[in-house]
Amino acid sequence: MSKKTIAVLGAGSWGTALSIVLADNGFQVRLWGNKKGQIDEINTSHTNAFYLPGIQLQSAITGIFSLEEALDDIDTAVLAVPTKAVRDVCRQVKAVRKSPLSIIHVTKGIEPGSLMRISEMIEEEMPESLLRDLTVLSGPSHAEEVSLRHPTTVTVSSKKMAAAKKAQDIFMNSNFRVYTNPDIIGVELGGSLKNIIALAAGILDGLGYGDNAKAALMTRGLAEIARLGTKMGANPLTFLGLAGIGDLIVTCTSVHSRNWRAGNMLGKGKKLDDVLEQMGMVVEGVRTTKAAYQLSSRYEVKMPITDALYHVLFEGLDPKEAVDNLMGRLKKHEMEGLMDMLGEQY
Repeated sequence: MSKKTIAVLGAGSWGTALSIVLADNGFQVRLWGNKKGQIDEINTSHTNAFYLPGIQLQSAITGIFSLEEALDDIDTAVLAVPTKAVRDVCRQVKAVRKSPLSIIHVTKGIEPGSLMRISEMIEEEMPESLLRDLTVLSGPSHAEEVSLRHPTTVTVSSKKMAAAKKAQDIFMNSNFRVYTNPDIIGVELGGSLKNIIALAAGILDGLGYGDNAKAALMTRGLAEIARLGTKMGANPLTFLGLAGIGDLIVTCTSVHSRNWRAGNMLGKGKKLDDVLEQMGMVVEGVRTTKAAYQLSSRYEVKMPITDALYHVLFEGLDPKEAVDNLMGRLKKHEMEGLMDMLGEQY
């Protein structure tokens, strides 16, 4: 079995950027996608212009249209598809793969309805006989900057520390620094829930509000992420790390962020359906807002920002009215709930 060949399942911007990292690290990369024209472009022009315009791909990256071919005689696959495609791709993998596989997933989302994290979805779809180990990679890492080899730090987590260290060894180089963290629940939730706050940050910018408003949003957003995450079994300290506040900062403040861009258009008065059509790419925060709204009810956790965004996205609430409602809430102590949350862990 070839350990110097890796399959990356998902030829979007993030899957392509990570393929560049892997190729820099000496791997032969099979970049799998389901659009024949895109795969042909990767192999003939060595570009993926729709997702990463202006970026030249190394010759070590080969576009693959056949999933069976992509997975043939390899040890490790990187799963880089949107949340809504995770189950379908896992079923396809199960249909063509006959031997155990290590999977590193890089998807940031929660499934509405089941309210499962990505690793839980993968474990439900993949039999133990085919899933050797499962790792998540998350953190502040825009694909556009990773593809330019700008300094980036991320974290990896797994139920098996050996698997996390293996992923660390696979990805780490002088431009792409990788830390390990044993808290897979916190790492997945931090990467998912920050997209909600990033959508809200974009709305604030679209409304023309300034840095004061965004600082308040990010701070209080982190508090409600930590409240829910801790209730679900995460270590609250994880939310002070790369997969928490690190990812929150970059996603709320950068024009590279799809969630920020979508929120910005909403703040300027565009309708959700029009925004998603114009984006042309998956905006994970929309589905995650619905899932987090359901989770807050299940775990009886107050998430006022998430609630407000849910009403904007799915019930037609005017964004400015949502902000006014948040500002008009009853008086609170800033540390209310936080000390109780920490007390549960320590």
